[in-house]
Amino acid sequence: MGELIYTLCMLTSLACTWLLFASYRRTRYRLLFWSSLCFAVMTFNNLFLIFDKIVFPNVDFMPLRVISALTACVLLLYGLIYEKE
Repeated sequence: MGELIYTLCMLTSLACTWLLFASYRRTRYRLLFWSSLCFAVMTFNNLFLIFDKIVFPNVDFMPLRVISALTACVLLLYGLIYEKE
């Protein structure tokens, strides 16, 4: 059951990335760009979770998961603070 949930989470964040980036290409609002980058990195975070729990259970992907989660938060925080409309 966990495999299904992890995969659905990854696909959901990938869909959010695609929708946000498509909206950014139409409107050119910079906050949409930073949000799409954040969700793209979250997609990799979910991929590392799948690798960690399902594909390679003996390999520890926790450092990559933490770094990718921190990177996603920093990207979104940067976009929220420094981008002006």
